[in-house]
Amino acid sequence: MKTGIVGGLQILALVLAAAAAAQAGVFFPKTFTLDNGLRVVVIENRRAPVVVQHVWYRVGAADEAPDEGGLAHFVEHLMFKGTGTRKPGEFSRIIERIGAVDNAFTSYDYTAYFQRVAAHELETVMRLEADRMHNLVLTDDVVLPERGVVEEERLMSTDNRPSARLGEQMRRALFLNHPYGRPIIGWPDDIRRLNTAGARAFYRRHYAPNNAMLIVAGDVSADRVRELARKHYGPVPRRAVPSRARPAEPPHHAARRVILKSQRQRVPSWSRIYLAPSFTADGDGHAYALEVLAEVLGGGTTSRLYRRLVVELGIVTGAGAWYSGGGLDHGTFGVYAGLKPDADVASVEAVFDRELEAALRDGFDDSDIARAKKGLVAAAVYARDGIGAGARAFGRAFTQGRTVEDVEAWPDRIAAVTAEQILAAAKSVLDRRRSVTGILLPEERGS
Repeated sequence: MKTGIVGGLQILALVLAAAAAAQAGVFFPKTFTLDNGLRVVVIENRRAPVVVQHVWYRVGAADEAPDEGGLAHFVEHLMFKGTGTRKPGEFSRIIERIGAVDNAFTSYDYTAYFQRVAAHELETVMRLEADRMHNLVLTDDVVLPERGVVEEERLMSTDNRPSARLGEQMRRALFLNHPYGRPIIGWPDDIRRLNTAGARAFYRRHYAPNNAMLIVAGDVSADRVRELARKHYGPVPRRAVPSRARPAEPPHHAARRVILKSQRQRVPSWSRIYLAPSFTADGDGHAYALEVLAEVLGGGTTSRLYRRLVVELGIVTGAGAWYSGGGLDHGTFGVYAGLKPDADVASVEAVFDRELEAALRDGFDDSDIARAKKGLVAAAVYARDGIGAGARAFGRAFTQGRTVEDVEAWPDRIAAVTAEQILAAAKSVLDRRRSVTGILLPEERGS
């Protein structure tokens, strides 16, 4: 009888495993492409009568010419101005009237626009977004005043924040030649040079349906999205768009160091960034292992660095690691420590380096790896509950050289990472010659 029970449980486990494999994925999207080249992704989620519309363009700060610094971000601002059918400011007034939330963001590889709205207002925001995809009107009256807005944004987001200024300088030091080293918002002189002719040319060059992805998530069917997309986006003409040719990054032979002192800084900080492969540009197959490595090394209070430096030695207030693998051309891997007010930075750095060397020498515990993978996969599953996470995941994948299938397979690929792969990735990436160390120190007034 006992044998029969065990055998039955084993069969049941096999059946459940097979069913799980058949349902492998994260968001289970439906996809199609319009005749003008616009790719469309629909994520049906009926938890609430709400939808989000995202439109992602394959253009960002890394696609700017050397004399166009900050232009991708500037055009993002200008997309909220008038079109041939809408007066300046009318877009935002309509969004406010229907109770929607909208915004936009620019990175190195993409520019994206989104609205969150009651499901019955989806057609309204589709009409508005399709209009500004090809019908934007840019004149000196609306363009030139916006430079002051961007200058103020840079002042608030970077110039007045010591940690942001340090990060900007570290990134410039990390990338020797690639445009990932330039600030997305532009240097101050770049912003002052922005003009109407440049913005208009950039918009015409990159904003086209065949250079974009429409993602709709929430309380809607794929058939309804197809109907509305054909109606509003379908008539937008496709245009020739330039290839994404970017300067190559040369070999790195020397570690770099950036030290910033600021009267605004109260407590010292220490961090380091390594040049790393991205999911797209991953010739050695390290990207998924780096995702797990970051979690094992510094993904919370149970991670190796936190346990050793904070709990056991008590020399820092916090320690962690992260991996950013979304870039079209390169990724980055970082480690950091939160220092005490009276900390000796050199001593903390020496201990940090010894811990990293020990990890490369000894490898990682199987239990830590299992916990890290479980947490990462669980986070992907929990992302299904919201309607925004899937849109962001597919938008980033589209603009950074990956596919819908890559997004859906992410949990399985993370789960398949081995201890040997993690150690190989760590040895490949944690090379001081391919890194920048950043130190932020308080500065007394008058010094």
